[in-house]
Amino acid sequence: MPKPTVPDGYAEWLTQLKADIRQAQTRAVLAVNAEMIMLYWRIGREIIGRQAAQGWGRGIIPKLAADLRAEFPGVKGFSARNLGYMKALAEAWPSTGILQRVIAKLPWGQNIELLDKLADPDIRLWYAKAAIEHGWSRPILAHQIETRLHERDGRSLNNFAETLPPVRSDMAKAAFRDPYVLDFVNLAADAHERHLEAALTEKIKEFLLALGKGFAFIGNQYHLGFGGEDFYLDLLFYHTRLHCYVVVDLKMVAFKAEFGGKMNLYLSIVDDQLRTEGDHPSIGLILCRGKNGLIVEYALRGMDRPIAVSDYQLLPPAVAEALPSPEDVKGTLDDLVEGDIPDVD
Repeated sequence: MPKPTVPDGYAEWLTQLKADIRQAQTRAVLAVNAEMIMLYWRIGREIIGRQAAQGWGRGIIPKLAADLRAEFPGVKGFSARNLGYMKALAEAWPSTGILQRVIAKLPWGQNIELLDKLADPDIRLWYAKAAIEHGWSRPILAHQIETRLHERDGRSLNNFAETLPPVRSDMAKAAFRDPYVLDFVNLAADAHERHLEAALTEKIKEFLLALGKGFAFIGNQYHLGFGGEDFYLDLLFYHTRLHCYVVVDLKMVAFKAEFGGKMNLYLSIVDDQLRTEGDHPSIGLILCRGKNGLIVEYALRGMDRPIAVSDYQLLPPAVAEALPSPEDVKGTLDDLVEGDIPDVD
């Protein structure tokens, strides 16, 4: 039987239909999630109101959980623990404005992380917005909270104000952090910069997460020939939001003044050989083990290339040695029984 002839334009049409279907599915999931979060908030507000007005104690929550589960046996989410989180949700976000604009866009698991780990409403809202912008999963959100990202974001020492136009300067400042938490890297006490570079490229997904949104990895030990000499960049990225190359120089020591001059040279060569029309001036990031802010300021003063200097934190060797191996973790998980895992539906 002859194979049916595919008409012209069919493949493109099919691709568009698939994209439309996926977008519709995503919108449906988001709509269901938003409705569920709003329902949970209304239940929490009801619990708060009735406890206050009628003097009901904490015992009303397990009774309500039992009654709701009996009425809706196939519906998850009505455990006593979850009802407690619904009450906490209503207490944390008394206004429906922020709830509808931000909180209802986050899955329930992420909302629980915000409620469990953050007491300050402004900081909680900061992480909620960041989770939506970057699409963080629950474990990633928990990690960002635990490493206090809100205190590190946009905190690098830099000369952006002197080397970039005002709007680009603000964007570049927001793109770089201080310190960078590289706790996924396990290095020996006598490790060298090449060991750090190898560890970061081996776990490039984790490193990109630590760097933040917009970084696209191009290569390590990236070769540049200039003036009859060979230069090798530790790490080279392209930033999709800033539309520029980012050169990362790794140091296992505290910042020294000569690091700035070396980076300035690297950026000049990258702009001369790699930058094309539409690319903005390249930016350098020097990652080092400590820095003197005054030395950094004076070292970067007068440089004509945008450079940032940040610390990084690794997992201490003693801590790394004390951590269980993947085999140990797997064995522990295999030994767990279902009842040992707390239920948050």
